[in-house]
Amino acid sequence: MAPRTNDEESGGRTVSAGESDAPAPAMSEAVPMLPPSPPAPRTPGSATEQQRVAAVRRFAAAGRRWRSVQLLGCAALLAVALTGGAIAVGAARDGGPVSVAASSAVDPGVLGSGNLDAGIAALQSHLRSQPRDFDSWATLGLAYVEQARTKGDPARYPQAEKALERSLALAPDNDQALAGRAALAAARHDFKNALTYADQALKQNPYSERALSSRIDALVELGRYTEASRAAGTADARKPGVPVFTRYAYVHELRGDVTTARRVLEQALAAATSPGDVAYAAAQLGQLAWNQGDYDSALTFYARALAADENYLPALEGRARAQAASGHRDEAIKGLQTVVARYPLPGPLVELGELYEARGAAGDRARAHDQYALVDAWIALARANGVNADLDTALAAADHGDKAAALRAARAEWARRHTVHTADALAWALHVNGRDEEALPYARRATATGYRNAAFRYHRGMIELATDHGKDGRASLQAALKLNPGFSPLGAAQARKALEAAR
Repeated sequence: MAPRTNDEESGGRTVSAGESDAPAPAMSEAVPMLPPSPPAPRTPGSATEQQRVAAVRRFAAAGRRWRSVQLLGCAALLAVALTGGAIAVGAARDGGPVSVAASSAVDPGVLGSGNLDAGIAALQSHLRSQPRDFDSWATLGLAYVEQARTKGDPARYPQAEKALERSLALAPDNDQALAGRAALAAARHDFKNALTYADQALKQNPYSERALSSRIDALVELGRYTEASRAAGTADARKPGVPVFTRYAYVHELRGDVTTARRVLEQALAAATSPGDVAYAAAQLGQLAWNQGDYDSALTFYARALAADENYLPALEGRARAQAASGHRDEAIKGLQTVVARYPLPGPLVELGELYEARGAAGDRARAHDQYALVDAWIALARANGVNADLDTALAAADHGDKAAALRAARAEWARRHTVHTADALAWALHVNGRDEEALPYARRATATGYRNAAFRYHRGMIELATDHGKDGRASLQAALKLNPGFSPLGAAQARKALEAAR
């Protein structure tokens, strides 16, 4: 099949489903509003969701100046303050978005506009006069999901949930709200429910782009790659467009078919017209190029993404990563400092910390420690707002935190889903805990699909060396460095050191 062209601010209370038949309250209570300038801090018990988000941002700025012991204590206090004591102090990190995650793409322009905040404000204004407009409630819920993911503020997810509940209370089984629930579940890393909601939405509307996209995401993140491939083909036939197209490409990339993935993404970029679509497709091409060690191409694509949207987080982060791999470490650090000042997400925080460690200038060790502590604070907020934290907890804690906690988190995530990413995380967590014989089958499973990921190869190589598979270990480390010699500020250097020692 030839591919064709074509991811919450908290305010007052949102009306719940059970209240849908009651007289409409004042819209200051009914619509989750965008906040004014950050309010002054209050006690944890009276803090609103805006204040929680503002606290994370203030903490991110302060954290870069604090030193290790002091910051660790403050991170623990922040975790309690943000959640009203609902979670344990010292919770480990999660990659939410983004980052990350990073296998689920973030759809651009959910409101068809380059300015998501303005679109949300317009929806809120509309709902003041039309509070029973279920379609607008669903759109608002989707917009909050998007805003949470792109701004790194998981406190917005409950606002999305309430808006979607209001839509379904007004019009049960409307496909847009069900698709919104699928997107929200995926953003919270609840992929089983994401698949359920996507299937429910598609029963109502087989051509729902959002539901088709979320179904692919859920199947990928559950490790059901053959089904994900079929779902991508179905989505491409029913609703070709940039969101479907980029997912179609990612399914091919997971199977090692980089050529098809690149061709599909190039077609998506050529077909993109809105700034959001251009930024989205270009950043995906940048990520694909970086994964293959083609830093010049990656920087070119990231530049194109930022020309379309100068604040597009994946492109800002990706550009810094490519700069670091190209030897421009100071530029990369400056870029990541900008990213984490705006959006203190786990991925860029860890990357920045590792760049400080790799540079090794006076004070860099303390600066690195600051970033890793901030990861814990962000994850505390994510967990408090329903985000499953285990996968990226395992990855971050294995290298920069509590190794036992990393293994517990990796095992918990593996119990839920069997993906190449969870296999790699479990393998590495076992390795750092000295359980290499147990780790080796998982490391091999992580690379079994053909996915060209240098970090996976590095992890496998280190585990192979530790289990006396010297020839295999050297081959895996060489493959990692050949594929992407700057795949990690610290890991690449460790791979070279291990190769030298193994000769």
